[in-house]
Amino acid sequence: MSELIDDPRPGQNMPEYTVSEVSGAVKKTLEGEFGRIRVRGEVGRVFRARSGHLYYDVKDDRNVLACTTWKGQIGQLSVVPEEGLEVVVTGRMTAFGGQSKYNLNVDEVTVAGEGALMAMLEKRKKALAAEGLFDPARKRPLPYLPDVIGVITSPSGAVIRDILHRLRDRFPRKVLIWPVAVQGAACAPEVARAIAGFNALTPGGALPRPDLLIVARGGGSIEDLWGFNEEIVARAAAASDIPLISAVGHETDTTLIDYVSDRRAPTPTAAAEIAVPVRLELLGWVGDAQGRMSRAMLQRMQTRDQRLRDLARALPRPDALLSGPVQWLDLMADRLPRALTRSVDLRRGRLIESAASLRPGLLARSVAEERRRFEDVAKGLAPCLLRLVDRKREALARRADRLTIKPIERDLAVKRERLETLSRRMSAAGQTQVRDWRARIDALDRLRETLGYRETLRRGYAVVRGDGEVVTTQKAAKSAAALEIEFADGRLSIGAGSKPAPKARPKPPEQGTLF
Repeated sequence: MSELIDDPRPGQNMPEYTVSEVSGAVKKTLEGEFGRIRVRGEVGRVFRARSGHLYYDVKDDRNVLACTTWKGQIGQLSVVPEEGLEVVVTGRMTAFGGQSKYNLNVDEVTVAGEGALMAMLEKRKKALAAEGLFDPARKRPLPYLPDVIGVITSPSGAVIRDILHRLRDRFPRKVLIWPVAVQGAACAPEVARAIAGFNALTPGGALPRPDLLIVARGGGSIEDLWGFNEEIVARAAAASDIPLISAVGHETDTTLIDYVSDRRAPTPTAAAEIAVPVRLELLGWVGDAQGRMSRAMLQRMQTRDQRLRDLARALPRPDALLSGPVQWLDLMADRLPRALTRSVDLRRGRLIESAASLRPGLLARSVAEERRRFEDVAKGLAPCLLRLVDRKREALARRADRLTIKPIERDLAVKRERLETLSRRMSAAGQTQVRDWRARIDALDRLRETLGYRETLRRGYAVVRGDGEVVTTQKAAKSAAALEIEFADGRLSIGAGSKPAPKARPKPPEQGTLF
């Protein structure tokens, strides 16, 4: 057990030990006797020290076993112990001499039975619901047509292939895949880190930030899906700024992430159908909308044209508007010469009366000067009056031109030309967009053809089939009844299992004749 003290006290034949020797011997005995064991019980007191180590008790109705999980071992646990949970712990027995205690160093914890798992799940669900993480008001609407979709799942399973196939059939989009473990101890932390990692991407950066996240996994037992019931995953999904679709398990499987996600899909394939609409349906809707818009514009312009025609018919005729002013102008033109003559006669009479009281010579000179002045004024006044009449006539003619129907017709022609221009531009824009979409579809089809095996055949390769199946080994080729080789320009059928015929030797030249 331990080395004896060489010098026992006199009269004593029993060896003496130090305290450390006894503690070390007990520790070796416990570790050697038990080794690695599994213990089932109920979790009691749970305490996490500042150092990160986890201390807890596993008990039954009579005894308590102290358990310890070191900081570096906590991340490997599939289930973190919680008070009141029935578990099966696995570890090694050891002793701590500093307090004369023994304990179990636990490195694996599993829940003892599905009933305990469901009880723990209900407890977590109530705690998260009390915090408001399940509130429908905090769920965000999904984008109608996301440019980039982030998928968090296992890259080697059938789930990612189903999602990519469904997206390609409905509406091809850019997909970023974050590979994670979908079961086991690493599932919960990896899924939480993936959700936080996608949210940490910079919009418009070198690696585009997704517009929508899909967390997907196939069906399984409650133990297989338990990683998605962990609190860390539920809180990461609730804190995501990017809308998130949960597609974990089949339709009957429900996990905590389903309650906090913005949308739950019954299957991963259904998640892809929720994420994007059908491209062909959108193209049909765009065509219908374009036709309705063209018909609405044409009907609106026809209504406007008819309204203008109705207003034009309600206007008075131009000759009716001009008849009065024309008559007044003609009347004034007739009265003007008579008024001038009468004014001259009146002035002449006053002049004669005034000249009677003057001397003959002075009167004659005055009369001559007045006559000349009057003639000068008359000569200057007549052109001014004529110019004034001409200006009035021109102004009246301009107003008459504005009152005719020609400006209305010109306005209608201009608006009709604008309508035709807009219609041509809208039709050209629609045709251009359709051409762009058709070019993109053709490019994708060419890419599909390029990735097909027929392009490989054109580079000099061939496909060998035996009995309708592709042959990849020499053994399979020998056992086939017949072989068929497909080249780029056709297929060639040959017999299998037979050696090639030997080449025919050339015949010796025949001896010539002497005759």
